[in-house]
Amino acid sequence: MKIKKILVSQPYPKSEKSPYFDLAEKQNVKIDFRPFIKVEPILAKEFRTQRINILDHTAIIFNARHGIDHFFRLCEEMRVTVPETMKYFCVSETVALYLQKYIQYRKRKIFFAQTSKFSDLQVLLNKHQDEKYLYVTSNVRNEETMSILENSKISFEQAIMYKTVSNHISEAELKEYDMLIFFSPAGIKSLFENAPNFNQGETQIGCFGTNTAFAIREAGLRLDLEAPSPGFPSMAMALENHIKEDKKSNGKK
Repeated sequence: MKIKKILVSQPYPKSEKSPYFDLAEKQNVKIDFRPFIKVEPILAKEFRTQRINILDHTAIIFNARHGIDHFFRLCEEMRVTVPETMKYFCVSETVALYLQKYIQYRKRKIFFAQTSKFSDLQVLLNKHQDEKYLYVTSNVRNEETMSILENSKISFEQAIMYKTVSNHISEAELKEYDMLIFFSPAGIKSLFENAPNFNQGETQIGCFGTNTAFAIREAGLRLDLEAPSPGFPSMAMALENHIKEDKKSNGKK
């Protein structure tokens, strides 16, 4: 099956220099952008029902930039002043650098996994066992990530600070695409909420991140492309290589 039309489950790129545009032109494929999920805030009143005191913790764990936004939003709403001694552990350098939006970036108190894999972040967490961790997350529980944390040597508390809800997309619309690209387990959840009887058939599925890959396999779907991978650190790079390989297998140079 030739890949001609791809749905990327993210918002339309803000920059005209997005690598997806170059990819589409060079490989002669059509790429549409449409988020499967949207993020909504959890207000301070609702957060307080979790009975979590942010200042009881000495380190924060972030696995997404959304978590950073909502952590500092809630701190502001609740008039919590985060001390300069607070440490931050991030799943990737991209997430870590996003902290500059809210704090002065100091490498001595900011740590991140070099591979963007949560399992590798666990190694860093275990090196700092004396910290009291607060794991910032959404209302969608990621079983693999929680299993990693629960089996680590650290003391942590989970704080739900935002929620992800599904965007509507019909099963008929999904069938128009040769390939679907996902970036979070919540995207997979949205897929089945919109299309409970979704039959993958020849539709190819790609994803970014081990947590998303885990969710895809758990849902009984076939995973045709997983990024990052050696030589292909971004989704756009991995996707372009995959399309090239697809063309070769279909006898097209």
